[in-house]
Amino acid sequence: MKFILTKDYDDMSRKAANVIGAQMILKNNSVLGLATGSTPIGTYKCLAERNAAGDLDFSQITSVNLDEYRGLPHENDQSYYYFMHDNLFSKVNIDCNNTYVPDGTIADAEEACSKYEEIIAATGGVDLQLLGLGHNGHIGFNEPADVFPKLTHCVDLTESTIQANARFFASKEEVPTQAYTMGIQTIMNAKKILVVVSGSDKAAIVKKAFFGDITPQVPASILQLHPDVTIVGDAEAFAEIKDMI
Repeated sequence: MKFILTKDYDDMSRKAANVIGAQMILKNNSVLGLATGSTPIGTYKCLAERNAAGDLDFSQITSVNLDEYRGLPHENDQSYYYFMHDNLFSKVNIDCNNTYVPDGTIADAEEACSKYEEIIAATGGVDLQLLGLGHNGHIGFNEPADVFPKLTHCVDLTESTIQANARFFASKEEVPTQAYTMGIQTIMNAKKILVVVSGSDKAAIVKKAFFGDITPQVPASILQLHPDVTIVGDAEAFAEIKDMI
């Protein structure tokens, strides 16, 4: 694992965009696995700025997103499809026909998940997967569990995750309680993984996930077994590991 210590959120966003940008330059038709949530927003802003400046070209890029709320249509402003278009796709020269998000409107969970695995396979596999890190160690919507779920699946969101996402909705009651998400095996199949993490509230889980036991109770801990992982974090997020990296 490679740790990149940055001074603050903006610096973290720039450094993470550097990693993604390098991947795009080295392979202009890369398949990027993308994440939602508040942490990657700054990274997407940096990527859009570099695209506007002519430094990055998204025209041959394919993207596959980690997850989507079950039951939310694309038009819902809290869907992850909407999030990606609002924060990145509408701001760069990517072909939207080459952008994929799990279809939350497919009621049959088995059908929705198997279709998404087929899409990922058809891309040829993810070259670089971007991840955030949940307070309980979840990656995507893979919550703490007794086993590591392998492939894309439907998950019941934990109370802590629902609480964390409630700030994006008018009320907690509007937060979906289920989501479709890539499984751990699907994530681990990516050739490279990039984790972005910011803030003092993530310091404890950073230490637990990347220096603790590998356990499905801390889903991100499995990343310790991946051959090419880079974690970009600010000083607050790395506060408990600064003497270990």
